[in-house]
Amino acid sequence: MNTTWKADYNIDSYIDNRFLGMMGINYSELKPNVTPDLEPPFVVSKISENLPDEFDSRVRWPNCPTIREIRDQGSCGACWAFAAAEAMSDRVCIHSSQTKHFHFSALNLLSCCDSCEKGCLGCDHHLAWDHWVKHGIVSGGSYGSKEGCQPYHLPPCEHHRAGPRRNCTKYGPTPSCARVCQPDYKISYEDDLHFGKQWYALAPHNEKIIRTEIFHNGPVEATMAAYEDFYTYESGIYHHIEGTFVCDHAVKIIGWGTDKKTNTPYWLVANSFNTDWGEYGFFKIKRGVNECGIENKITAGIPAYKNSY
Repeated sequence: MNTTWKADYNIDSYIDNRFLGMMGINYSELKPNVTPDLEPPFVVSKISENLPDEFDSRVRWPNCPTIREIRDQGSCGACWAFAAAEAMSDRVCIHSSQTKHFHFSALNLLSCCDSCEKGCLGCDHHLAWDHWVKHGIVSGGSYGSKEGCQPYHLPPCEHHRAGPRRNCTKYGPTPSCARVCQPDYKISYEDDLHFGKQWYALAPHNEKIIRTEIFHNGPVEATMAAYEDFYTYESGIYHHIEGTFVCDHAVKIIGWGTDKKTNTPYWLVANSFNTDWGEYGFFKIKRGVNECGIENKITAGIPAYKNSY
């Protein structure tokens, strides 16, 4: 097809409702009694002039390793928790002038956010940022890492093709909240909690506002509509071509640029489908046209300066 992106091979039999277990934002049809979206405390609409034509947070803040990290949410609709925990981790490092590193636990957010009661069935990511400010989140690395207070303990799975890991399944059970750290961790659960100072939304439908926020404060969490063709993405600048709507999906935007061959502006985005999906776990998507609604609902926050960061 005459398009700006390349598709990997597609396993038709895999395009089924198991995809829903890999999303986690759109829950209106599946969970009609879910709590309505939480309104943000305030909305940011700041625009800076003279922003660069290209920007990559990994280059701007090279001593913040979490910006480069790609996690795997496994068979759980926890994208909302992953994108939030990732952006929070990045911002602790960025707002400490790259001197402090704290790996927020997606598991702790997923399981202990009381207002995010649907867990693996999805959640409004506003609730995740609100929980960070009000209740705090402990540390925790990826599955099998033994890192931090509460590492993720849902195993990785194959999100788009057959491979060495087990296939993802629909709606893995949400882990129970355990307000205790793993046995070998030397810090207590209460002392490990790190908080946000404030959280906020960005005014929708304006890519200059999003670029300004990323340039000054670091990566942000976004929601996009995921269609069947999104799962086949391999490289290039994604835009929806064909396939039905599956579910809304939360991701982390870390930068932007313009493809020189096609003159197509794009966002640079981190996904949570492991590193064998897309461009080593990252993908590009058209910028400035609200492709798949990715510019509609952007959330971010500033870390509290507890524990000297």
